[in-house]
Amino acid sequence: MSAYNALAAAYDGLTTDIDYAAILGFLEELLHRAGKQPSSVLDLACGTGTMSVLLAKRGYRVLGADISEEMLTEAAAKAAELPENPPFFIHQPMQRLRLPEPVDAVFCLLDSLNYLTDPEACRQTFSRVFHALRSGGAFLFDINTPCKLHSLDGQVFLDENEDSYCVWRAEFDETENCCYYGIDLFRRKGALWERSFEQHCEYAYAPSDLRAWLLDAGFTRVECYGDCRLEAPREDEQRIYFAAWKEKM
Repeated sequence: MSAYNALAAAYDGLTTDIDYAAILGFLEELLHRAGKQPSSVLDLACGTGTMSVLLAKRGYRVLGADISEEMLTEAAAKAAELPENPPFFIHQPMQRLRLPEPVDAVFCLLDSLNYLTDPEACRQTFSRVFHALRSGGAFLFDINTPCKLHSLDGQVFLDENEDSYCVWRAEFDETENCCYYGIDLFRRKGALWERSFEQHCEYAYAPSDLRAWLLDAGFTRVECYGDCRLEAPREDEQRIYFAAWKEKM
């Protein structure tokens, strides 16, 4: 089973520790410091749409894109509850992104970019994002660092709530430069539990490579930050944020 099929319905309940408001506050601070006030935002790899809905509530015009139909189903259900300004969702892979009109900013969060396990697909994504942005636009995203992904090798983790029980095991493949997660998910179905299995994989991108590829794609300024900190990343940083700017022509 591919990533985020069975997990989609349980995702929000198993990730209640993610502080979406704090992440958005950090991104808005980056935009503010650069003198940017976007009105339209693409939430790339939007997942279950939590950030998309939060953006819409803040007044942005929001487009969400994801490769998982199951995750988009969850996102659409959330958006349907908004009384006004709901996000619009499209089913597209990042490396083949095509928008009907450009946007002011693109966000790609929660290490979604690491799921592109082919570096060429990552480079294609950067090019597609560049062309999806208006002049003066911003591309803000984060990655799990190689330091973090290497450190997960051999680790076993457990997440649970009243309706779901999830065990995932991580293994880093040095040859492929990827961290594999085998995820066993048990979901309550009445008096019984239903088991499913998914395998996820994240590529360990070197920040220096990403910076070079962003510049190759046409971005004129690239900045790196620690995890939701307006400071340069530490050597042992677990998550790095990038801000790439498409300057006005």
